[in-house]
Amino acid sequence: MAGGASTPALVAAVNEAGGLGYLAAGYRRADAMSEQIARTRELTDRPFGVNLFVPAATDPAALAGVPAYRAELLPEAERRGVALPERIAPDDEDWNAKIAALLADPVPVVSYTFGLPTRQEADALRAAGTAQVATVTSVAEARAAVALGVDALCVQGPEAGGHRGTHQAGPEPGGEPLLELLALVRAAVDLPLIAAGGLGDGAAIAAALRAGARAVQLGTAYLLAEEAGTSAPHRAALADPAFTETVGTRAFTGRVARGLRNAFIDEHAGHAPHAYPEVHHLTAPLRAAATARADTQQMHLWAGTAFAKARPGTAGEITARLWHEAQRQDTPWRTGTAQEREPR
Repeated sequence: MAGGASTPALVAAVNEAGGLGYLAAGYRRADAMSEQIARTRELTDRPFGVNLFVPAATDPAALAGVPAYRAELLPEAERRGVALPERIAPDDEDWNAKIAALLADPVPVVSYTFGLPTRQEADALRAAGTAQVATVTSVAEARAAVALGVDALCVQGPEAGGHRGTHQAGPEPGGEPLLELLALVRAAVDLPLIAAGGLGDGAAIAAALRAGARAVQLGTAYLLAEEAGTSAPHRAALADPAFTETVGTRAFTGRVARGLRNAFIDEHAGHAPHAYPEVHHLTAPLRAAATARADTQQMHLWAGTAFAKARPGTAGEITARLWHEAQRQDTPWRTGTAQEREPR
């Protein structure tokens, strides 16, 4: 939930309800990440995680397509009085500084999106006592993560909102629905699996657990939570009946990401090169201006396929409701005592 939706208050509230909250370190500098970690520790004494975006060199062929996409966006920028960057500097997500900060002040769990750390980095975090989770979208990615020695895999289906966590930006992500992807990964590797993507109610959560997941990971379900940093226009769009579907698009960032279908996506679908994070930085001024004027037809409105099931409330209320819905399903995965499985 990078980009502002994740907050220390949201993490703490999910923790207190019995879940494992994650801070999103993507798009943040290392010092900002550390500040959020410190604030989270003030709000909860329960374990929590930090999610990192793994940087990678952009394909030169994709970079060559950025000027043409800038030219396509320029008329809209001029109409809105927005300046688009002419040169985009390399962006490594402040990666080395983040790893150094997490080694100096370890957190219980670190998860990776868009790739994997080096073996040296993974070994160092392991030695510091940090459990590691890799986001995977295919069997090949799962096997690579297992070879690195991670502790669990987050299997992300195409139904997930926001960016698909593929380890390479260029290739089109696989289209196997979450439950099919879970089955494929489960047959290929022997690690605990966390299911993510389109899990908006108890029935979907129970289905993922029956399919072999040890846990589920939710994002869109919390976008309307009181503690979430979701912008007011984004909140309004999620409840607006004019938005009826989500689509995967590269139009906003160059990486495939799922959001509410709007005019910007329709106008620029298929035109953006797979240059990430360069396209992300190129469109940032347009997106910021659209958010400032609440123009939901020009904003990036990340959301998963189950967005219509998202409900407002506190994160604790949302967590308890979803878990109780799941408990009411036919759930052969239920093990342990009720107290052990019940959200706190």
